[in-house]
Amino acid sequence: MKSERPDARPIAGGTDLLVELNFDRTRPETILNLAEVPELKGWTRENGSVRLAAGLTYTEAMQPELAELVPALAEASRTVGSPQIRNRGTIGGNLGTASPAGDAHPPLLVEDATVEIGSTRGVRTLPLTEFFLGPKRNALAEDELVLAVRLDPSRQPQTFMKVGPRNAMVIAVCSLAVGFDRERGELRAAYGSAGPVPALVTAPLDARADFPQLVADASSPIDDVRGSAAYRRHALRVLAQRALERCTA
Repeated sequence: MKSERPDARPIAGGTDLLVELNFDRTRPETILNLAEVPELKGWTRENGSVRLAAGLTYTEAMQPELAELVPALAEASRTVGSPQIRNRGTIGGNLGTASPAGDAHPPLLVEDATVEIGSTRGVRTLPLTEFFLGPKRNALAEDELVLAVRLDPSRQPQTFMKVGPRNAMVIAVCSLAVGFDRERGELRAAYGSAGPVPALVTAPLDARADFPQLVADASSPIDDVRGSAAYRRHALRVLAQRALERCTA
């Protein structure tokens, strides 16, 4: 269907597209309903890897079995909207929207996730670091859809934090996922709302003292109605320090 109507806007939970429709920001001629496609639901474990289907909801990402494997994603999911939004919003929709403020993006980047993309031409896999091209721009061709996200759980300490007027039901002024990966010997952080795309920052474990500043320096935030660039850099430094303390407590 997407191949026949490449102009069709996909809709799963509708938490982004329906906002655009309600505010008359877009009027697509065709909407492609993915909510009833069973192959896009749930998650599975395959040879030590985890496959999160595009229709996985935030509520499902918070469930204990998956939260144990990808704790930062579960923490991020708890901050998304209200219970109603978490029941509808999906991981695939968050990726497809490609907002720099997408809450699912930093935890997936910290885990080196890849995106499974499908079309009538077949399936291809792309590192998440290459999927985001700019604000609300992704690497999908016109006839492609996000099928799933794949990752190998590091099982290392990790956490997610964000700054906003309140803890949930708010777009992040900035957000940060941090992993303390002893197996790789790396500190890993991925930020949101602090650049044109979510981005990953890594450093050796012995750079812990300098890491908060490294994260802030790697960001490229802007001034907008939610906060200034200077505030966002300061907030990232604070979040990185707190996250490291939480991961090593």
